[in-house]
Amino acid sequence: MRTELVSEPGDAARPNEDFASVGLPASGQGGAVVVLDGVTPPRGATGCLHSVPWFTARLGGALTELTVSLPDVPLAEALSLALARTAEAHRGTCDLSHPRTPQATVVMARWSPETVEYLILSDSALLVESPDGTLTPYLDDRLSLLPRSALATDEMIDAGLRNKEGGFFTAAADPSVASRAVTGSLPRAEVRALAALTDGATRWVDTFAAGEWSDLFDVVRKEGAQSLVDQVRALELADADRAFLRRGKTHDDATVVFVEF
Repeated sequence: MRTELVSEPGDAARPNEDFASVGLPASGQGGAVVVLDGVTPPRGATGCLHSVPWFTARLGGALTELTVSLPDVPLAEALSLALARTAEAHRGTCDLSHPRTPQATVVMARWSPETVEYLILSDSALLVESPDGTLTPYLDDRLSLLPRSALATDEMIDAGLRNKEGGFFTAAADPSVASRAVTGSLPRAEVRALAALTDGATRWVDTFAAGEWSDLFDVVRKEGAQSLVDQVRALELADADRAFLRRGKTHDDATVVFVEF
């Protein structure tokens, strides 16, 4: 098995709000990938004393431990447990009901000799390649289905679109949101490789249209995860008139985890 992990901040002067881990149990049987993309809050109060990196580190650490130590617990239940644990760590000092409380997107995959389980919440992505080379993207497309005019952070919050029916869902303080994730399971024999990516890396496809998902996967496999991030950075810099980025950040934190069985 080969694994590769690259996570690069969008701005070297700011902390990376992404989290990524590959967990390989000592038994040698199976493993898990956890990738979080912390949601940068707009300026103003969040009701919390803690930063987004604090939140993603806590939640990501809990998910890494739970997915490896409790292999029989479904991923959605592991996410619910990790959210409850993280909320408890700052419930006494922070207003966890605030709509801008720290939160993150989630993508997880866990494999055993028999199965590959997956979970996606919000706009990170999981790409799965079968032995015959067929690539399948597993996505939570609720955010992309919203009107473009509603996609600015302040507007989504004010319109009540985040963590609400008719909108989209992120991992924040409510453990029940885990039930809203996209989940599933595949036979292990039908998976040759997989890649988990935050939206700072999937920009290659969904913002700049540099290729299809299969083309992105080929870049990661053949040239490496860092090459994909470097290509995204070049595309961002070339978009001086913001024809593609529009109101988005010039650079976003970008994370890629690649696993080849």
